Amino acid sequence: MSPARQPATPRIILTCGEPAGIGPELAPLALAGGVDFLWLGDPRHLPANTAFTEISNPADPVPAGHLPVLRHDFPGPARPGQPDPANAAAVIEVIARATDLVMQGQAAAITTLPINKQALKEGAGFAFPGHTEYLAHLAGDVPVAMMLASTTIDPPCRVVPATIHIPLEDVPAALTPELLEQVIRITHAAMIRDFGIPAPRIALAGLNPHAGEGGTMGRQEQDMIRPLAERLRAEGITLTGPLPADTMFHAPARTGYDAAICTYHDQALIPIKTLDFAGGVNVTLGLPFIRTSPDHGTAFDIAGLGRADPTSTIAALRTARDMAANRE
Repeated sequence: MSPARQPATPRIILTCGEPAGIGPELAPLALAGGVDFLWLGDPRHLPANTAFTEISNPADPVPAGHLPVLRHDFPGPARPGQPDPANAAAVIEVIARATDLVMQGQAAAITTLPINKQALKEGAGFAFPGHTEYLAHLAGDVPVAMMLASTTIDPPCRVVPATIHIPLEDVPAALTPELLEQVIRITHAAMIRDFGIPAPRIALAGLNPHAGEGGTMGRQEQDMIRPLAERLRAEGITLTGPLPADTMFHAPARTGYDAAICTYHDQALIPIKTLDFAGGVNVTLGLPFIRTSPDHGTAFDIAGLGRADPTSTIAALRTARDMAANRE
């Protein structure tokens, strides 16, 4: 057996996510990414041929090539593609346990594998829209923002939607000056602290076609976004916009900013998923700890078939590692 490997710095915690999805398959595959992490979950859910070592503490050594497993028992087995309501509470407990460990300094960051919100709601009364909101609650109900960051294209594409999971018809009312300012400030601070960019350049997308075209296609840019941008620029934040969203994301345009703040979900996610579908990483900005996740779901349709692609999980782990190094 290979000698035990003692981590030099705290490991990243990879939470198990929904055991009926592709999460159990992704954990051992992600070892190929070269990031020191542990998997928090029930080892009975891992593929049968997984080489793993159970550990008692996040820093315990493991043999080279083994998946470090911090055991968290679940009441039921993992049936690919068939979420078990009996397991819902344990999925939630794993997220909370990982948060406790990282906030105690026993882990460098959290990378979360996908959960199924419907299964958690039906099985355990999960009252949050998703991971992001639950983690913000566990951290003390702090304000957060969701970033999708590319990892395989240059110049990079980093997008932050100001409004997220709401109907498109509700976006104009939800896009208040207070919300947009909060998202800008969270993004600006995170670019400095987590991405190591001391003077980040932020681009603001307009809400309307052609950024309102002087008010002829909508007034939000003239009445709210532009005055807010001018005020924040006077404070020293480097902002451009409001810009027409349809000309913001080709390569020459991306050289002009480090992160783009968009007004609604699809305005942000369509460009990054088109440009870097497999390499996109979800990053929660504003937390007192680092959290990343792969930019895909539980993939119940391919769970257990050996077709899970670890590319996005590896990208999420590497992004968490790099962010942790920047915070140091």
